[in-house]
Amino acid sequence: MATNDIEPTTLESGKNKATVEALYAALALGDSDKVAKLLASDLEWWFHGPPGCQHMMRVLTGESDHSAFTFHPRSITAIGNNCVIAEGWEGAQAYWVHAWTLKNGLIMQFREYFNTWLTVREVSSPRWEVVRASHTLWQSQPRDHFNRSLPALLLAI
Repeated sequence: MATNDIEPTTLESGKNKATVEALYAALALGDSDKVAKLLASDLEWWFHGPPGCQHMMRVLTGESDHSAFTFHPRSITAIGNNCVIAEGWEGAQAYWVHAWTLKNGLIMQFREYFNTWLTVREVSSPRWEVVRASHTLWQSQPRDHFNRSLPALLLAI
């Protein structure tokens, strides 16, 4: 019975991760038709970072060309049934984290964090679940930026 409870989550997580990977591949090729098919028409978007660094939203809305800022994720991690985190850095001045929320294989929500450390924590759990020492699900791993001073945020899911 436990296997049945785990498999859908694993399958759904894998599909969601593949969807986000397909999005970045389509962006790299400038395939706006493919990108549009992966996003909800009413995509909810949040941004945290310096003004003028809303690179992904500019690309998604067509305000800038896909080559204006190149996104090469260094890691893509599925979290739970509906969240995928992508992280990347381009040189010494650009560190970004993208949090994608998916439903039925479609990207519904996008959170863009630019030059910001991010920690993702689980804050709600069933009462019957044994309390774990740490509910941290994901943390920024900006390898070549560890000496920089950047703001930190906690994303509660």
